[in-house]
Amino acid sequence: MKEKIEQIKKDFTSELTSVDTEDSLENIRIKYFSRNGLFAQLFEDFKSLPKEEKPKFGQILNIEKQSAQQKFDEIKQKLESNSTDKAEYIDLSLPGREREIGNVHVLNQTLNEVKSIFKGLGFSIYTGPEIESDENNFEMLNFPDDHPARDMQDTYFLSESFLLRTHTSPVQVRLMKKHQPPYRAIMPGRVYRNEAISAKSYCLFHQLEGLVIDTNVTFAELKGTLVYFIKQLFGSDVKYRFRASFFPFTEPSAEVDIWWEPKGKEGKWLEILGCGMVDPNVLNNLKIDSEKYIGYAFGMGIERIAMLKYGIDDIRLFFDNDKRFLNQFK
Repeated sequence: MKEKIEQIKKDFTSELTSVDTEDSLENIRIKYFSRNGLFAQLFEDFKSLPKEEKPKFGQILNIEKQSAQQKFDEIKQKLESNSTDKAEYIDLSLPGREREIGNVHVLNQTLNEVKSIFKGLGFSIYTGPEIESDENNFEMLNFPDDHPARDMQDTYFLSESFLLRTHTSPVQVRLMKKHQPPYRAIMPGRVYRNEAISAKSYCLFHQLEGLVIDTNVTFAELKGTLVYFIKQLFGSDVKYRFRASFFPFTEPSAEVDIWWEPKGKEGKWLEILGCGMVDPNVLNNLKIDSEKYIGYAFGMGIERIAMLKYGIDDIRLFFDNDKRFLNQFK
């Protein structure tokens, strides 16, 4: 028994002296201190010793194991200390890491520019919830029950009475329900349409609508406001036209086109927004005296504005989060 203890002690000291990595130290731990290690085997052999020898060898075994464990712990602490020092080492001669600063998304840049123009014209900004009632989204805006916009193919209905808003016009309804005229406000926000996703259409997009209600409002003022906006956004030499159109909540109604000539392609007229004088039925629905008050409204898609302004040909790029695309607009 004594010879076996001395041999294990000698082997342990020799192997521990040559340890230089945490992996090799772990191998020693398994070999000597694990449940089936050499020290555990010695204690198993100790059980078979004669009763009179157990006190002597029991003391020797405990002393040698404690001594071996202490030496093991010292080596382990030294290796771990060296490892930590390496991890925290900083080479001051290395060049610094360039800190990349994010940028405002191109849609928000465009929206901020549009809002800034209208704020300069005295418009206030109002927002509302994206989940809306059928009443606010359609009924109050003069949409008849059989209008195509009520069809499931166009609108995301959440229930019979609630839906994901298809335009930001419900914010106008909320404004008119809560406050009395006059109003001069714009309503930016996300809207949802159940449309097939392609280069020109997406299931959600950003819209900005405007509303002016007062006692002395004319179509000429509407036209002057939008012409000023177009020239501020696209430049004073932009070509534009107003085209007669139809919307359930305005009468008369018009669409505004600009002449677009992309490089290397034939020019054409592109629609950028719709507008018109607020239908008296809308005012009456909201208990506003249509004999006293008159107004105009307009609406535009921010994606369409950004695509024209920056020459982008695929609306999906706005939502792909591709840094190669987004970093072009820093």
